[in-house]
Amino acid sequence: MSIVLSPADWLTLFAHFMILSLLSVGGAIATAPDMHRFLVDEYGWMTDPQFSSSIAIAQSAPGPNVLFVALMGWNVGLNAGGFPMAFFGVLVTMAGILIPSTTITYMAARWGQENRELRAVRAFKQGLAPIVIALLTSTGWILSTSSGYALRNWPIWLVAIVSTLVMWRTRLHLLWLLAAGATLGWVGWI
Repeated sequence: MSIVLSPADWLTLFAHFMILSLLSVGGAIATAPDMHRFLVDEYGWMTDPQFSSSIAIAQSAPGPNVLFVALMGWNVGLNAGGFPMAFFGVLVTMAGILIPSTTITYMAARWGQENRELRAVRAFKQGLAPIVIALLTSTGWILSTSSGYALRNWPIWLVAIVSTLVMWRTRLHLLWLLAAGATLGWVGWI
Protein backbone atom coordinates (compact mmCIF):
# COMPACT_ATOMS: atom_id res chain seq x y z
CA MET A 1 0.00 0.00 0.00
CA SER A 2 1.35 3.41 -0.94
CA ILE A 3 -0.17 6.71 0.16
CA VAL A 4 0.87 10.34 0.01
CA LEU A 5 0.61 12.42 3.16
CA SER A 6 0.96 16.18 3.12
CA PRO A 7 2.20 18.17 6.13
CA ALA A 8 -1.46 18.98 6.85
CA ASP A 9 -2.23 15.24 6.95
CA TRP A 10 0.57 14.64 9.46
CA LEU A 11 -0.76 17.51 11.56
CA THR A 12 -4.27 15.99 11.38
CA LEU A 13 -2.88 12.65 12.55
CA PHE A 14 -1.04 14.33 15.43
CA ALA A 15 -4.10 16.36 16.47
CA HIS A 16 -6.38 13.33 16.35
CA PHE A 17 -4.09 11.33 18.59
CA MET A 18 -3.88 14.28 20.98
CA ILE A 19 -7.67 14.27 21.25
CA LEU A 20 -7.69 10.51 21.75
CA SER A 21 -5.16 10.93 24.55
CA LEU A 22 -7.71 12.92 26.51
CA LEU A 23 -10.31 10.19 25.99
CA SER A 24 -8.08 7.24 26.88
CA VAL A 25 -9.23 6.91 30.47
CA GLY A 26 -9.10 3.11 30.34
CA GLY A 27 -5.74 3.20 28.60
CA ALA A 28 -4.94 3.84 24.96
CA ILE A 29 -6.51 0.53 23.95
CA ALA A 30 -9.91 1.96 24.89
CA THR A 31 -9.63 4.34 21.93
CA ALA A 32 -8.77 1.63 19.37
CA PRO A 33 -12.23 1.67 17.76
CA ASP A 34 -11.92 5.36 16.96
CA MET A 35 -8.35 4.85 15.75
CA HIS A 36 -9.70 2.21 13.36
CA ARG A 37 -12.43 4.56 12.15
CA PHE A 38 -9.94 7.35 11.61
CA LEU A 39 -6.96 5.46 10.14
CA VAL A 40 -8.70 2.70 8.16
CA ASP A 41 -12.26 3.75 7.36
CA GLU A 42 -12.07 7.54 7.07
CA TYR A 43 -8.59 8.24 5.66
CA GLY A 44 -7.42 4.82 4.43
CA TRP A 45 -3.89 5.36 5.76
CA MET A 46 -3.75 1.75 6.99
CA THR A 47 -5.34 -1.52 5.95
CA ASP A 48 -7.47 -3.68 8.23
CA PRO A 49 -4.76 -6.35 8.51
CA GLN A 50 -2.15 -3.72 9.41
CA PHE A 51 -4.42 -2.33 12.11
CA SER A 52 -5.18 -5.76 13.58
CA SER A 53 -1.52 -6.78 13.42
CA SER A 54 -0.45 -3.58 15.20
CA ILE A 55 -2.68 -4.38 18.14
CA ALA A 56 -1.89 -8.10 18.19
CA ILE A 57 1.89 -7.65 18.06
CA ALA A 58 1.92 -4.92 20.70
CA GLN A 59 -0.36 -6.84 23.06
CA SER A 60 1.75 -9.96 22.81
CA ALA A 61 5.01 -8.09 23.42
CA PRO A 62 6.14 -7.22 26.93
CA GLY A 63 5.98 -3.58 27.83
CA PRO A 64 3.40 -0.84 28.05
CA ASN A 65 -0.03 -1.20 26.53
CA VAL A 66 0.46 1.92 24.42
CA LEU A 67 2.98 0.22 22.11
CA PHE A 68 0.26 -0.48 19.56
CA VAL A 69 0.06 3.27 18.89
CA ALA A 70 3.72 3.26 17.88
CA LEU A 71 3.08 0.36 15.52
CA MET A 72 0.16 2.20 13.96
CA GLY A 73 2.40 5.22 13.38
CA TRP A 74 5.04 2.90 11.96
CA ASN A 75 2.58 1.39 9.49
CA VAL A 76 1.21 4.78 8.42
CA GLY A 77 4.78 6.00 7.90
CA LEU A 78 5.72 2.89 5.92
CA ASN A 79 2.67 3.37 3.71
CA ALA A 80 3.51 7.06 3.27
CA GLY A 81 7.09 6.77 2.16
CA GLY A 82 8.95 3.75 3.39
CA PHE A 83 11.44 3.21 6.14
CA PRO A 84 12.49 6.81 6.98
CA MET A 85 8.87 7.97 7.22
CA ALA A 86 8.05 5.05 9.53
CA PHE A 87 10.11 6.65 12.29
CA PHE A 88 8.34 9.94 11.72
CA GLY A 89 4.98 8.15 11.97
CA VAL A 90 6.00 6.64 15.31
CA LEU A 91 7.07 10.07 16.56
CA VAL A 92 3.82 11.74 15.46
CA THR A 93 1.45 9.15 16.94
CA MET A 94 3.36 8.60 20.19
CA ALA A 95 3.82 12.32 20.83
CA GLY A 96 0.14 12.87 20.09
CA ILE A 97 -1.06 10.16 22.47
CA LEU A 98 1.43 10.94 25.27
CA ILE A 99 1.77 14.72 25.46
CA PRO A 100 -1.75 15.69 26.65
CA SER A 101 -2.22 12.95 29.25
CA THR A 102 1.34 13.29 30.53
CA THR A 103 1.01 17.06 30.80
CA ILE A 104 -2.28 16.85 32.68
CA THR A 105 -0.90 14.21 35.04
CA TYR A 106 2.21 16.26 35.71
CA MET A 107 0.24 19.45 36.32
CA ALA A 108 -2.28 17.73 38.59
CA ALA A 109 0.48 16.05 40.62
CA ARG A 110 2.38 19.30 40.91
CA TRP A 111 -0.74 21.22 41.96
CA GLY A 112 -1.58 18.52 44.48
CA GLN A 113 1.92 18.68 45.92
CA GLU A 114 1.92 22.48 46.13
CA ASN A 115 -1.53 22.49 47.76
CA ARG A 116 -1.13 19.40 49.94
CA GLU A 117 -2.06 21.41 53.04
CA LEU A 118 -5.47 22.43 51.68
CA ARG A 119 -8.32 20.67 53.41
CA ALA A 120 -9.89 19.55 50.11
CA VAL A 121 -6.64 17.99 48.88
CA ARG A 122 -6.07 16.18 52.19
CA ALA A 123 -9.67 14.95 52.18
CA PHE A 124 -9.30 13.72 48.61
CA LYS A 125 -6.11 11.81 49.43
CA GLN A 126 -7.58 10.36 52.62
CA GLY A 127 -10.73 9.35 50.76
CA LEU A 128 -8.73 7.66 48.03
CA ALA A 129 -6.55 5.66 50.43
CA PRO A 130 -9.23 3.06 51.30
CA ILE A 131 -10.11 2.68 47.63
CA VAL A 132 -6.49 2.03 46.67
CA ILE A 133 -6.08 -0.44 49.53
CA ALA A 134 -9.28 -2.24 48.53
CA LEU A 135 -8.20 -2.45 44.89
CA LEU A 136 -4.79 -3.80 45.84
CA THR A 137 -6.35 -6.29 48.25
CA SER A 138 -8.84 -7.49 45.66
CA THR A 139 -6.05 -7.88 43.10
CA GLY A 140 -4.01 -9.88 45.61
CA TRP A 141 -7.07 -11.98 46.43
CA ILE A 142 -7.74 -12.76 42.78
CA LEU A 143 -4.10 -13.67 42.17
CA SER A 144 -3.80 -15.81 45.28
CA THR A 145 -7.05 -17.69 44.69
CA SER A 146 -6.46 -18.33 41.01
CA SER A 147 -5.08 -21.75 41.86
CA GLY A 148 -8.08 -22.58 44.04
CA TYR A 149 -8.75 -22.77 47.76
CA ALA A 150 -7.57 -26.35 48.19
CA LEU A 151 -5.54 -27.23 51.27
CA ARG A 152 -2.79 -28.55 49.00
CA ASN A 153 -2.11 -24.91 48.01
CA TRP A 154 -0.97 -23.95 51.52
CA PRO A 155 2.54 -22.89 50.37
CA ILE A 156 1.06 -20.19 48.14
CA TRP A 157 -1.09 -18.90 50.98
CA LEU A 158 1.89 -18.98 53.35
CA VAL A 159 4.04 -16.95 50.94
CA ALA A 160 1.22 -14.42 50.49
CA ILE A 161 0.72 -14.01 54.25
CA VAL A 162 4.44 -13.79 55.03
CA SER A 163 4.98 -11.27 52.20
CA THR A 164 2.11 -9.15 53.48
CA LEU A 165 3.47 -9.16 57.03
CA VAL A 166 7.02 -8.37 55.89
CA MET A 167 5.82 -5.44 53.76
CA TRP A 168 3.67 -4.16 56.60
CA ARG A 169 6.20 -4.45 59.41
CA THR A 170 9.57 -3.79 57.74
CA ARG A 171 11.16 -1.39 55.32
CA LEU A 172 12.36 -4.20 53.04
CA HIS A 173 12.00 -3.26 49.40
CA LEU A 174 9.29 -5.08 47.42
CA LEU A 175 11.77 -6.24 44.79
CA TRP A 176 13.50 -8.44 47.38
CA LEU A 177 10.20 -10.16 48.11
CA LEU A 178 9.53 -10.61 44.41
CA ALA A 179 12.98 -12.13 43.97
CA ALA A 180 12.37 -14.48 46.91
CA GLY A 181 9.00 -15.54 45.47
CA ALA A 182 10.54 -16.10 42.04
CA THR A 183 13.28 -18.21 43.60
CA LEU A 184 10.75 -20.30 45.54
CA GLY A 185 8.80 -20.87 42.35
CA TRP A 186 11.93 -21.66 40.36
CA VAL A 187 13.08 -24.37 42.77
CA GLY A 188 9.57 -25.80 42.81
CA TRP A 189 8.65 -25.11 46.44
CA ILE A 190 5.49 -23.27 45.47
